[in-house]
Amino acid sequence: MSSFDERKKGFEKKFVHDEEKQFKINAKKNKYLGEWASQILGYDEENQKQYIQDVIKADFAEAGDEDVFRKLNADLKDRNISEEDIRKKMQECNEKATTEVS
Repeated sequence: MSSFDERKKGFEKKFVHDEEKQFKINAKKNKYLGEWASQILGYDEENQKQYIQDVIKADFAEAGDEDVFRKLNADLKDRNISEEDIRKKMQECNEKATTEVS
């Protein structure tokens, strides 16, 4: 095998590793967001678990975080939670998840 092929395989492995890591970070971030929002919504433990799953599933609608943001914003609009508060919490949860996964 040539050094070019070895290098190519190395880049492919790194890419797969980085994608898996980012998936785990996003899943944890969305779990934390679901926990936060479900507390604000006053959900019991069973409803909280379902809501967390709903937030995680919302992230599959499109690339990026806007799908999750829209869900949280719609669900929390009657609770006086601003868009700025949601985005700030999203950033905090992303930082926490990144630290834990790294």
